[in-house]
Amino acid sequence: MTGVNGVSGVTRMTDGQDQDQGQGQGQGRRRAVSRRGLLGAGLGAVVVGVAGAGAARAEGAVGGQVRAVSAPRRGHAFLAAAMDAYPDHGRVRLAQSYADQAGLFSTAFTYDNALAILAHLAARTADGRARAKALGDALLYAQEHDPAYDDGRLRQAYNVGPYTFYDGSLQPDGFVRADGSANVGTQFGFTGTAVGDMAWAGIALSALAGRTGERRFLAGAVRIGEWIERNGRTDEPLGGYKFGVDGADQKLPFTSTEHNTDLVCLFGRLGWLTGDGVWLERRARARAFLSRVWDAEGGFFYTGTNDGVTVNKSPIPADTQTWTYLALDSRAHARSLDWAARELAVLDHAERRNSTVPAGQSYEGVTFSSAGLLANEDAPIADGQPKPDRNGVWFEGTAHLALALRERHGRGDEARARRLLDSIERAQELLGSGQTVGGRALPERSGVVSASSPLDTGFGFGYYPYRHLGATAWYLMAAVRANPLRV
Repeated sequence: MTGVNGVSGVTRMTDGQDQDQGQGQGQGRRRAVSRRGLLGAGLGAVVVGVAGAGAARAEGAVGGQVRAVSAPRRGHAFLAAAMDAYPDHGRVRLAQSYADQAGLFSTAFTYDNALAILAHLAARTADGRARAKALGDALLYAQEHDPAYDDGRLRQAYNVGPYTFYDGSLQPDGFVRADGSANVGTQFGFTGTAVGDMAWAGIALSALAGRTGERRFLAGAVRIGEWIERNGRTDEPLGGYKFGVDGADQKLPFTSTEHNTDLVCLFGRLGWLTGDGVWLERRARARAFLSRVWDAEGGFFYTGTNDGVTVNKSPIPADTQTWTYLALDSRAHARSLDWAARELAVLDHAERRNSTVPAGQSYEGVTFSSAGLLANEDAPIADGQPKPDRNGVWFEGTAHLALALRERHGRGDEARARRLLDSIERAQELLGSGQTVGGRALPERSGVVSASSPLDTGFGFGYYPYRHLGATAWYLMAAVRANPLRV
């Protein structure tokens, strides 16, 4: 969401803890384990014409005339609303990751905002470019104004608007605090720095550098790469780059397949943009780790390792199958997409146990991991959470599977991808109605929820039917065939 998933039983820092630790009804009352709006600033409204937009859908009438609005356009309207939710709290800001109803208040995850940058760039509009640059500058601001460190790191998440926490304490600031420091998400413990989060921020900044030619974005991406080299590189038997640091700046022992996949892209881009061959050596190290967690017989990638010696065999997540294809474009590993589409397939509807899908609707896609298919449907996902639906659709993962299938372009891949995109577009129209960001009503039918029903990831957290920046950004990139992991 994010990226994973270091290891069985450990909350992930990238699209787990960085995005999703603490999601849902009341989960904000628990402190997470640390480990993923320029309204008035001259940015225009979302541009109507998005390249590659899906079929237009009738969405109401004004003055007797039906107004057709494409699903991608509504997705971009959500990205804009999440970015513009706190107009009274400064021009430098990030976008809120989830609708208010998720219970995370104004939390803006680094990973989600990196995806938003990439989705804005994929739109290839003037407004998208302006918004991408604004979010990129906010990441640079966070990098340069950390309250405790001056080493190029970014934190798991930031606050972007004021709120009163569950214990009654006031969080009064926007993204930039009164003293000028970046407003780190301390209330939920989102203070760690993950290699995956950092890699996605670096990918986004390098994309901005390549698109705009503006050197500050490349400089920020290089600082990220150097931080990862200093803090993540390992000489353990399985090699690669380790997980990152927790909020106390203690290194974590895990090594994630997904994180190293992200680094294949980041280091490759840095090598291309800087001309410095050291980045290609680092890219080769990350790629070598991936070869060591590949199961040739089963045709899938394992999640990573806890100790740098033993490969974790379970759970097996979806994103280690899809992102690896997007980053590697390897025929030898292309079966991972078939594994994910087959072994993690779900179909959610009202008759499913614990489903929250309204009667008469159904959604297809993939779940987060093999563990989700075996979740205990008699027990809450976590304290204060609902019980899981084993067939809940993870829309973020469904979107990057659709994109990977379109990239592979094998026999039947486009038709399969189109069915998945249709399911996501239907979810955007019908799920998550009445939700808000920053207390403001969202544009009608805008934004994709993170899951069709509550689902248990198997990594210590869940996903829920709240409109989500990351899921929407992945959908938008899939809709226009924009691969964010290709160098």
